Amino acid sequence: MADLINKANGLNAASYTANTWAVVADEVMKAQAVLENPEASEAEVKAAEKALTKALEGLEPVKPGDTTISIKTGDNSLTGIFAGLSVLSVAGLSLLRKKED
Repeated sequence: MADLINKANGLNAASYTANTWAVVADEVMKAQAVLENPEASEAEVKAAEKALTKALEGLEPVKPGDTTISIKTGDNSLTGIFAGLSVLSVAGLSLLRKKED
């Protein structure tokens, strides 16, 4: 699931419609929470992974000439936050797995 989160965080929010990007951002946050939860069940992990995959598949690119999305909304700052959280989560997950061994 960390790969999916990283994939989503690597996308440029400005390339997609605001509505479809909002769904992806929401699912990334939910998936991140499940990934960070050491007590998350396998079913919860699979459900979060499925929801994030569906959200990514539902992304609609902004059409050329569409001026309704051209306003800067600060989405780029969220990308940095998500990327930082992903790195921290992966590091935490590796430490957790090392402790279990």
